[in-house]
Amino acid sequence: MARDESEALTPSTRHKPRRVSALIFPFNVYLAAFAGALATTLLTLPLWRRWCLRIGHVDDPGHRKIHETPIPLAGGLAVLSGLLLPLLAAVALLKLEGSQFAHAAPLVHGLNRRAPQLAAILIGAVGVTILGWLDDRHELRAGPKFAGQLLIAALLATAGVRITLFVPNTAFSYAVTMLWLLAVINAFNFMDNMNGLCAGLGAIGAWCFAVLAAAEGQYLVAIIALLACGALVGFLPHNFPNARAFLGDAGSHLTGYLLAVLAILPHFYTPDQKRRLAVLTPLLVLAVPLLDIGRVVLLRWRMGQPFYVGDTNHLSHRLVRAGLSKTMAVLWLWLAAAALGALAILAH
Repeated sequence: MARDESEALTPSTRHKPRRVSALIFPFNVYLAAFAGALATTLLTLPLWRRWCLRIGHVDDPGHRKIHETPIPLAGGLAVLSGLLLPLLAAVALLKLEGSQFAHAAPLVHGLNRRAPQLAAILIGAVGVTILGWLDDRHELRAGPKFAGQLLIAALLATAGVRITLFVPNTAFSYAVTMLWLLAVINAFNFMDNMNGLCAGLGAIGAWCFAVLAAAEGQYLVAIIALLACGALVGFLPHNFPNARAFLGDAGSHLTGYLLAVLAILPHFYTPDQKRRLAVLTPLLVLAVPLLDIGRVVLLRWRMGQPFYVGDTNHLSHRLVRAGLSKTMAVLWLWLAAAALGALAILAH
């Protein structure tokens, strides 16, 4: 996995325990990341919504759809805006006026040190959003879509954002990283089947990864996670419980991509905390979408259907068939994800 940024702290704190480092890093930076992303998504979504209506980039009623009028597929573009605009503004501010801000030194050092990885992550975020947007517009066949996902995963792995699982083999690291990216991206894509479900699960997962990273003094990872969380939370008022905009494949691909990356970036096993089972933490945080994709893929395989063809066998659909409303089904799945995330944090 990618190394943490705790060594980017000032010399006086560099060799102190990570939890002390986490307390030294200012909370208001984390708050600014979350609030900036939330406000940007919330404010830009109406603009993206009008643009999507103007060009006809909408989800039409019919087939398994429950809405009766065309809904703009503006969510992915707004979430991407909420992620990128505050981050790019902060980077520009640090570069130009960084010396005037307290605690700017570790941020500037960390950004300089991680520039290639951060650039790859942002390029991947843009790339996966474009891929999803093309799928929304043209209903890409499974082959080209998976090829695009693999290409983005390979970019990340080449930039050094990789999983190792204690196996000192580069080919193994590339293979596991690419498999993980594909699994999580498609898990969230599959979970985008009810209002608020995909974005809510993504926000909960990003929040959990932010808490885990901040507790270990991995402040750049925590900031990225809070940007992702804020951007997704900013989208939810437009999507839940009643939808004025959908994530679309662009948004669900982006959400899955961000959560897959956030699961790779933190150090769950360090020389100070030699707990090999701690690397299972991301599986616990993302248990709901991973359980859902595993279950539906197995069901489709048993029925002889292609695993990528949608159906109504997801966890959310089963809860509705059990008697819950769609809103309550989403809330129960949010609750399950939050409980499992809290367990992951407490157990870490």
